[in-house]
Amino acid sequence: MDLRSGLRGTYFVFWREMKRFTNQRLRIMMSVVQPVVWLVLMGNMMTRLTDNPFTAEVLGVDNYLVFMVPGVMIMTSLFAGVYGGISIIWDRRLGFLVKLLSAPIPRYSIALGKMSALILQTMFQVSIIAVLGGLMGVRFVTGVGGIMAALLFCGLFSAIMSSISLFLSASVKTPETLFAIINFLTMPLVFTSNALFPTGAMPSWIQLISRFNPITYAVAPVRTLAVSGWDMEMILSGAGILLIMFLVLQGVVYFRFERGSLL
Repeated sequence: MDLRSGLRGTYFVFWREMKRFTNQRLRIMMSVVQPVVWLVLMGNMMTRLTDNPFTAEVLGVDNYLVFMVPGVMIMTSLFAGVYGGISIIWDRRLGFLVKLLSAPIPRYSIALGKMSALILQTMFQVSIIAVLGGLMGVRFVTGVGGIMAALLFCGLFSAIMSSISLFLSASVKTPETLFAIINFLTMPLVFTSNALFPTGAMPSWIQLISRFNPITYAVAPVRTLAVSGWDMEMILSGAGILLIMFLVLQGVVYFRFERGSLL
C-alpha cells in the first residue's frame, strides 16, 4: 500500500474519533471536571503549604497552585492518552474493526488516526486547564509562547501514553482487563513522580524510582516553562527523552498492528 492510502486511512480514523468525541457532550464535560476538581479542591487545600518558608523553598514557588498546574496538565495528558485505546476493544466488539482491517489501508494507520485524535483532544483539555489556572492567578513566566510549548509537551506525552494503551488494547479482549492493567500502571506512576510533590521531599528510594518515571521527564520542562523561564537545557533534555520514548513505542505499535492479530 502506498503513502496516499496510509494518509487517507489515518485521516478517516482521525475524523471518526473526533466526530465521536464532539458528539459526546457529557464526555467533554467530564474530561474537564476532573482536572478542575484537582485545581479547585486540592490546589486550594494545599495553598497554605507555602506559608512555611522551608516548604516554599523546596517547592521553588510561593504559591502551590503555580507548582501544581504543570503537574495537572501532564496528569490530564496521562489519563486522556492511557484510556484512549479502549476504542479498539469497542470497535472489535461492534464489528467495526473487521471493516477497518478489510479496507485498503495499512493497519498502522488505524493506530495513527486514533492517536492523532487523542493528541488533539488532550491539547483541548489542557488548554482549558491553562485558562482556568490563569483565572486562579497562575501565570507562565514564559508567557503565551511558554503555554504553547507546554501544550506541545502535553501532546507528546499523550502520544506516548496512547501508544501504550493502543498496544494493550490490541492485545487484550475485554475492557475490564484493560482497566485493571491501566490502574495498576498509572497510580504508581503518578505518586512516584514530581507531578504533585517535589522530588526533593520524597524518600530516597522513591527519588530513585522517579528518575525512571516518564511523568517526571514530562512535568519538569513544563514546570520550567511556568516557573523558571526558557531554560533550554532542561526543556531540550526533556523533549529528547520523551521523543526517544515516543519513537520506540511507535515501533512497538507498528509491529503489533501490522504483524499481530487484532481480532
